[in-house]
Amino acid sequence: MLEIQDLLNKLEDSLKRKVVERQLNNPLMIGIRTGGVWVAEQMHQRLNITEPLGLLDISFYRDDFSQIGVNPNVKPSQLPLQIEGRDIILIDDVFYTGRTIRAALNEIFDYGRPNQVILAVLIERDGKQIPLCPDCVGTSITLNAGQRIKLMGPEPLTIQLQTLNAVA
Repeated sequence: MLEIQDLLNKLEDSLKRKVVERQLNNPLMIGIRTGGVWVAEQMHQRLNITEPLGLLDISFYRDDFSQIGVNPNVKPSQLPLQIEGRDIILIDDVFYTGRTIRAALNEIFDYGRPNQVILAVLIERDGKQIPLCPDCVGTSITLNAGQRIKLMGPEPLTIQLQTLNAVA
């Protein structure tokens, strides 16, 4: 199975290379609640980022909001007032359809226009529905129909492969 420390190490190495390659200056790191925040806390520390970690709750930006309603566990986003012109590292746990990232970018742009955004995810899985892709990944996997992968945490961080029950 997937070893969380190996994935975090690979993601850290990839991010360090990408920060240099894209010449990020004093980047702001933002984690998407909930699992993305857990990964971002690790990367924030490992990359010695001095700015406070930004937290993003995209519940109101989801494209299925009108169908599923308000998540009872919605927490406020915590972003700095100044996003305009900033270099941003956006972190999530699992990249699946791309819809979460689209929602996150919409919310970030409501705060201002960043200079550039690097997307880093712990796990990229098959099933993309929107033309977005991460810049940095811990690993890429393919799952069978009816399977999903979930990050559990925050302490300890673990990865669960779940099989969804088929409806008869």
